[in-house]
Amino acid sequence: MAEQTQRRIRVGIDTGGTFTDVVAFDEDTGELVTTKTPSTPANPADGFISGIEKILGVMGASGDDITAVCHGTTVATNKLLEGKVEKLGFITTEGYEFMLEIARQAVPDGYGNSYFWVKPPRIVAADHVRTIGGRMDFEGNEIRPFDEATAVAAARWFRDRGITTIGVCLLHSYANDEHELAMREVLRREHPDAVVSISSEVLREYREYERSMTTLVDAAVKPNVSRYVTNIHERLDGFTGGRPIPFYVMKSNGGVLSADEVVHQPITTVLSGPAAGALGAALIARKAGFDKVLTCDGGGTSTDVSVVLDGEPTLTTEGSVGAYPSKIPMIDVVTVGAGGGSIAWVSPEGALKVGPQSAGADPGPLCYAKGGTEPTITDAHVVLGRIPPHLLGGEIPLDVDAAHRGIAALAERLGLDLERCATGILEISAWNQANALRQVSVKRGLDVRDFMLTTFGGSGSLLACRLVDILDLAGVVVPQNPGNVSAFGLLTVDVKNDYVQTHVTRHSSLDHGSVEKVLDELTAKAAAALDAEGFAREDHEYVRTVDLRYFGQAYEVRVPAGSGRVDEAFVTAVGDRFHDEHRQLYGYDFRNDPTQQVEWVNLRVTGVGPITRPELREIAVRDTEVLAPRSSREVCFDADQGRVTTQVYWRPDLRAGDTFSGPAVVEEFGSTVPIHPGFTVRVDAYGNLVVTKEA
Repeated sequence: MAEQTQRRIRVGIDTGGTFTDVVAFDEDTGELVTTKTPSTPANPADGFISGIEKILGVMGASGDDITAVCHGTTVATNKLLEGKVEKLGFITTEGYEFMLEIARQAVPDGYGNSYFWVKPPRIVAADHVRTIGGRMDFEGNEIRPFDEATAVAAARWFRDRGITTIGVCLLHSYANDEHELAMREVLRREHPDAVVSISSEVLREYREYERSMTTLVDAAVKPNVSRYVTNIHERLDGFTGGRPIPFYVMKSNGGVLSADEVVHQPITTVLSGPAAGALGAALIARKAGFDKVLTCDGGGTSTDVSVVLDGEPTLTTEGSVGAYPSKIPMIDVVTVGAGGGSIAWVSPEGALKVGPQSAGADPGPLCYAKGGTEPTITDAHVVLGRIPPHLLGGEIPLDVDAAHRGIAALAERLGLDLERCATGILEISAWNQANALRQVSVKRGLDVRDFMLTTFGGSGSLLACRLVDILDLAGVVVPQNPGNVSAFGLLTVDVKNDYVQTHVTRHSSLDHGSVEKVLDELTAKAAAALDAEGFAREDHEYVRTVDLRYFGQAYEVRVPAGSGRVDEAFVTAVGDRFHDEHRQLYGYDFRNDPTQQVEWVNLRVTGVGPITRPELREIAVRDTEVLAPRSSREVCFDADQGRVTTQVYWRPDLRAGDTFSGPAVVEEFGSTVPIHPGFTVRVDAYGNLVVTKEA
């Protein structure tokens, strides 16, 4: 009997709060297969493994056919959002024990008066901070030698109190890390059970408060991420009888890293899931011919939004997760607590409110009939007829009567009729999402009227038409299988490593040689990391960027630096880009003002190891038969107009070039798209729904 040829299948798995989404890509045939399985919050690895088993069953493949698995995880994110951080210890330079209290003077947006703002709880208790002797200056010169005695005393103090997770941040360690490395050696000797993060390895950048917080967040999530990744790794190898499957985890910067490395730098995964969704949506929108895109990823608990320019999501280093600032490069995602499970409630003043509390997947909305007691956004959609009385193509029947009763009771308390209450809930939700979209666009100096919105996730497309009205967007693109865009994004991701070095110098007195030396050192680190990941040297790509500011400013602007030698032309080009970017962001620049000096602050290099991306396939064009709806039902789009007879289309029936107008509803296995009156839909060559307002 002829031996069956080995297949090459790459799998992307995105674990969400409600469902675990799985996409498999056959590297030889180009076939893409998608499926969903319920998430298992108690042990996310169970849902992960059952997702792999399910997709292999669908494809008729075995574990031996898997060439790699890419994973987007919320383990680190959820730990920080829920504030469930175990006992942490912090070691810093003598005299700086109150660094975390002093923090920054900035008060978060929305708290116009600091009188009303309560500082979030500290990540480290004040009595769990120890200081050690020794001091570097900002250029890395030793002012006072490392004090071994105080270091040993600190290590023993933590050991005797059973504190096993410790962050170390010593002053100016970005310039010289000798003292931090010495401190780590003392901890290894005196307190071998401790999990330790040192700031010079987590974030080699100046600003001691942000560097300390980022290091402490890294230490806080290390034990959880480590346990989770190790557990999955072992169970994956069970599929293949011990053959190790390459296992990658999505990073916040839009790249992936092998699981073995992630254990050493877990903070890089804090935005793992949302980053994959933004990348998948960016690729789909670019293929559809749109280069300015806002992405809207709606789940059961929250909605994540981001900006894509020329096919690339924008990056930031000013991000935070929950109450904790994290200065690592991450895709600029804003999250708002408005998902399908967000609860509608009445405030003490008698006003209707929606979220941020969520019924999640368990007990879920009233219509899930799993013990939910409060009406949610999903219940409002069901009552108005915008989503069908079942989910997942009929797999999950919904209790429409329970949703009716819940919304009716809320309507009675507010003195409204049923339709006005339900449309009111959705209107509040739409404005919450619109405000998040404004934060990533209008507040960054972008004109939203030039942007298309790409909606995905289970609930992302339900309010698409309303968002076009509120923000005056150009239109909406809804990809095929929108619920699986994040998992698809995982298959489009290169391996990426970021390296940064603070190098503060005036533009006018820049030493080209020293800048080149730092960039070469960072490139060498990136190259070594890509070598370790198994990429041949000729495949390596390096992306250089620089953070600049006007002298005296508190914040920098990052600009691309290009490749090649650091000479006068290189430096001038970087300066020009900075002036352009500053004008784009803030509306002014000092290009022609010789009294305003430009300052270089941080040099950055990202090492990229490219992978084979799945190609999006074109769908068939309609030949003879006419586009016909599957059914029709009464749907309410506007409380004043009441319910209108609405055509319902089954998405797999649609062909390239099809067009139709609202009112309509497009249903598919994992999602529903209500098309309001006054909107038209065109199906493009790749099966995307392109929704625009009628002229």
